[in-house]
Amino acid sequence: MAARVLVHFAAALGVLSFSLALGMWGYGYFENLPWRDAFLNAAMIMGGMGPVDAPRTNGGKIFAGLYALYAGLVFLAAAGLVFAPILHRVLHRFHWEQER
Repeated sequence: MAARVLVHFAAALGVLSFSLALGMWGYGYFENLPWRDAFLNAAMIMGGMGPVDAPRTNGGKIFAGLYALYAGLVFLAAAGLVFAPILHRVLHRFHWEQER
């Protein structure tokens, strides 16, 4: 079971890393932020805190809004990836079978 949890955790980490890189690219492209500031803003949105620097360009505002919606869904998907093997094991432990 530990191996399955690690595989799922690695998949979630990959999805989160890709999403963070996407956010950094967007802030760098639309707002011309240096990579450290782009990282900070993308990480804060992914963490649910909101951006540190308010977007100034129209493209940056649209990107920030879409990225915030995307990041919320990615957080839920990553949590599902991590907890899926654990919950699957709990269902088997208590003999809760899927109805057909």
